[in-house]
Amino acid sequence: MRGLRCIHTVFSKNGPNEEDIMDMACLRLDMMSVLTLQDGFPDLLHTVHLMPGRVDDRDWQVLNPVHPAAQEQSCIELIETLEDEFSRVQHVREVDRGKDRAILISVTTRSRAAAEDSMLELAELARAADVQVVDQVTQRRRKIHPRFILGRGKLMEIVLMSLRNGANLLLFDQELTPSQIHSVTNNTDLRVIDRTQLILDIFASRALSREGKLQIEMAQLKYLLPMLSTRDDALSRLTGGIGARGPGETKLEIDRRRINDRIARLAKELKAVGRQRYHRRSRRRKHDVPVVSLVGYTNAGKSTLLNTLTNSDIHAEDMLFATLDPTSRRLRFPRDMEIIITDTVGFIRNLPADLLKAFESTLEELFEADLLIHVIDISNPAWKEQTAVVEELLTELQLDRIPCLQVYNKVDRVDKLAGDSGLLTKLECSGEICISAVNRSTVRGLLEIMEGKLFG
Repeated sequence: MRGLRCIHTVFSKNGPNEEDIMDMACLRLDMMSVLTLQDGFPDLLHTVHLMPGRVDDRDWQVLNPVHPAAQEQSCIELIETLEDEFSRVQHVREVDRGKDRAILISVTTRSRAAAEDSMLELAELARAADVQVVDQVTQRRRKIHPRFILGRGKLMEIVLMSLRNGANLLLFDQELTPSQIHSVTNNTDLRVIDRTQLILDIFASRALSREGKLQIEMAQLKYLLPMLSTRDDALSRLTGGIGARGPGETKLEIDRRRINDRIARLAKELKAVGRQRYHRRSRRRKHDVPVVSLVGYTNAGKSTLLNTLTNSDIHAEDMLFATLDPTSRRLRFPRDMEIIITDTVGFIRNLPADLLKAFESTLEELFEADLLIHVIDISNPAWKEQTAVVEELLTELQLDRIPCLQVYNKVDRVDKLAGDSGLLTKLECSGEICISAVNRSTVRGLLEIMEGKLFG
């Protein structure tokens, strides 16, 4: 709580209304008291306070109205008792240790099934960012409000939920506009981030190469630029102009110019790195070494497959975007034929446009490929939707002209996770390539098909 209490008067006999409770919850006030007046004189004092747990399906309690001069209960003692109870039920230690506790929020016009699938993926993204998910809220609307993405009633419910669960972060499944972020933060002191910012944060923490760090910084700056707003009065103050004449530039304009200058410098550095990558590809073409690129949805098992095929030890983990930087390894076939296998960054639905633009130089590796291997996580119930997302992105990047081989991975987990015991049999009967990237014996057929497509 903020250590503040609010008392206001009304010319009626009604106590605290929904607006009072909303203000108390969003501002985290200790109490809200309403003094009713009768014939211009004080009548009764109605007091409401928040509760650590739900009572009668409510997160607040209204005390019995009393005359202001006849109060018997100590206000301070009641607040201290409530604070102790809130501290006991909230897991504040984990927040203090730097581990965020988030409430996942989805405001969507799609079907409930589609929203649930997207929320499952958002929860996996949160896990990849080391964020603990404490609760989820889904609101379906006919049309998303362009400014107020959430109604005040739903926002109050979320704020009260954050108090019960000790949450310090609101994580939205949709990409929010600056006005939408502003409308939420105006009513709560919780941090607010959207899906795009979460993905950018994951990429920033996982990028290891210089090129990857430059790409992520550029994407973050492009995301931040439209978010600048005059929320602070200090931004409206004017700095000195040339020769102390004229109003000069506002602080906000200076920040925007600095970000644009930094983006321009990053673009030059990325261009230089791209030239180096081009020269490496030229040497590869000179030796006429075929290139195979692994593509697919994030966490489909591309890095694990690369490790199995080339006896490498690239970091691979059952987590979204566990590896970001492109990696290339040589593979020798039994007939003494060599190829280069490249592992690229995984795709995901609603991939931020700025992020895709920043990774252009990395994705250029795909244009040099002689064969694409689309790795599909067949154990994921949403594998068809994930496959469609990857194919759509490949078409958008104009990579659909390159021969592509679909490989169904994680067959050892199909019966347990996909929920279709006959799925694997159907795929095998139709001649599809089914493997388990952790089992070397299952990839022999894949090697034979790759050798046949590359060398005839």
